[in-house]
Amino acid sequence: MIEFQSVCKRYPGHTALDSLDLQCRTGETTVIIGPSGCGKSTLLRLTIGLIAPDTGRVLIEGRALSRQNVQAIRHRTGYLVQEGGLFPHLTVMANLTLLVRHLGWSKTRIEARVDALSELARVSPALLDRYPAELSGGQRQRVGLMRALMPDPDLLLLDEPLGALDPMIRSQLQDELSEIFSTLGKTVMLVTHDIAEAAFFADRIVLLRDGRLVQAGSLVELVDHLAHPFVTEFISAQRRPLEALLAATQ
Repeated sequence: MIEFQSVCKRYPGHTALDSLDLQCRTGETTVIIGPSGCGKSTLLRLTIGLIAPDTGRVLIEGRALSRQNVQAIRHRTGYLVQEGGLFPHLTVMANLTLLVRHLGWSKTRIEARVDALSELARVSPALLDRYPAELSGGQRQRVGLMRALMPDPDLLLLDEPLGALDPMIRSQLQDELSEIFSTLGKTVMLVTHDIAEAAFFADRIVLLRDGRLVQAGSLVELVDHLAHPFVTEFISAQRRPLEALLAATQ
């Protein structure tokens, strides 16, 4: 569904993506991992047309992303960032319905969609008249997911969607998000720095370093068929703090 062909994106003093070639398959969850500054979030912003590549092309279902089609593609794409990215001056209901009202949806269709998503994301109807500041972090993230799903998009882009949550809420939402992905059958591109979270969600993991693709595949494939020593280094770096904590409690 998504293809990056020799994509480069540079900023002053920094190359975010360097001649990247990557495909994300329809109906699968592709998880992008890597250290800070490796180009993970840049990939999502390129996919939704918030920025343009300096060279190379981004294709959605075989069509190159351009000024002429970017709005139509955005209307078919759900985008979720940390803390939900909700407009603070709008109620939950107004946040949810902003795009679809612009698209001309009827009141009946909007209400039916909100009801269905409230049940799917486990958001109480009592929250719909509240403002984002009146919600907990977990509630904001659920509402952000509802807003991303509101127009029934073909593609979901999730940028560190659980990164700012406490561990218990994060674990709960991981289970619920996984169930939602399975139920809806969407094409998902998810960014995280957490290898365990990547393994939990992914049909395919893509590891980036300095704007380049190091290796792609399942976690087992990354571990058993190392393409670069950095793969071992990245996985081990996340394992050590947990092992040290467990050792300290014994």
